[in-house]
Amino acid sequence: MNTPELIAIAGLVAIFAIAMWRSLNMGAVALVAAFALGVGYFDLEVGDIAKGFPGSLFVTLLGVTYLFGIARANGTVDAIVGSAVHLVRGRVAMIPWVFFVLAAIITGAGALSAATNAILIPVGLAFAYRYKISPLLVGLSVLNGTNAGGFSPISVYFNIVDEVFGQSGISLDPAPIFFLTFAANLVLNLAAFFMLGGTELLRRGKNVVDSPDDDTSGSPTSGTALAVKTVTWTKKNVLTVTLLVGIVALALGFTLDVGFLALTAAVVLAALHPQDSKRAFEQIGWGVILLIGGIVTYISVLQSAGVVDNIAASVATIGVPLVAALTILFVAGVVSAFASTNAMFVVLVPLAAPLVLAGEVSTLGFVVALCIAASAVDSSPFSTGGALIIANTEEHGRDRTFRGLLIWGMSMIVFAPVASWLLFVLPT
Repeated sequence: MNTPELIAIAGLVAIFAIAMWRSLNMGAVALVAAFALGVGYFDLEVGDIAKGFPGSLFVTLLGVTYLFGIARANGTVDAIVGSAVHLVRGRVAMIPWVFFVLAAIITGAGALSAATNAILIPVGLAFAYRYKISPLLVGLSVLNGTNAGGFSPISVYFNIVDEVFGQSGISLDPAPIFFLTFAANLVLNLAAFFMLGGTELLRRGKNVVDSPDDDTSGSPTSGTALAVKTVTWTKKNVLTVTLLVGIVALALGFTLDVGFLALTAAVVLAALHPQDSKRAFEQIGWGVILLIGGIVTYISVLQSAGVVDNIAASVATIGVPLVAALTILFVAGVVSAFASTNAMFVVLVPLAAPLVLAGEVSTLGFVVALCIAASAVDSSPFSTGGALIIANTEEHGRDRTFRGLLIWGMSMIVFAPVASWLLFVLPT
């Protein structure tokens, strides 16, 4: 590599290192780095640097997180969780799957994965202890469900991937990407189910459901588990769900912009119920918007200076395009296990784009493989979701849960890239 490429990579490493060392928002650090390198080294104008900020992605992230904030503030999320858990009626084998489906629905509706995990993991682990189910199984069901819904047309993950590929002139069809990533995470959860006691749960059959007045002492979150069984649906809840379904239908059927659709739905709900809007505004993912906006802007500076094309050419010189694709998938898995998955999509997609544009790998196959490789490792105990599982595990079982997550998460670093490459990249 030449000096510009080395400086660009060093800058990227510095962004991650400084952000993690001082607990700073990585996007803010990236914006400073974009300005410093762009003006001080690559001789770019400030206006050219600012053009790299992803305005359309900003609207999408703002719209979907604002809408989800309203859904949470007006009780729609509680209504969905409560109704779904009530359907279990003591069938313990269904509990992990209820939380898998709930996580997929909530994330697929536009919630940040961290928000979905924060909502469902404490509730899920309360049910795990109540019904004597492996907390690791329920926790992984939430994480796998979050990833299963994470690539719906209105999800944050998909819109980041779609935006960054779009900057390279590559258009994506959301439907097959969502279907295939959902199926992959469903299979992963099936494996977790049978590896972590699912067979015994099926044999156990139906347990007697405790009454709402029973004390489930033993879990600090047991009160939450009881609370979700007494939720009543309101007109606001029905309207919110109707709007969410309408967004999906319009986005898929008429290819309308998801961000503006979500923002429109949020504004309609906010106008009808201003008190919900005030609370929801605090839940907009400003930190994620800054994170993604900063990283995208930094990568845009590198693209404007021709650095990304040179690095991508270096990756291509590995020899065989399929091997280069596998290398990128491994990088996605390793780095995402310890850092932001959102940021990894922004960084790796521009490097992968030349392989796709040249027709050396299938667009659909590679995108699906990249999505799986980068997100499956979110089950690492070093990720936000993994940390939430450990934090909500009873103290006597915390070490065991940590070891289980460590084994599962680290195995995903190898298994997810290889399996996704074999299934989706190699055949094409």
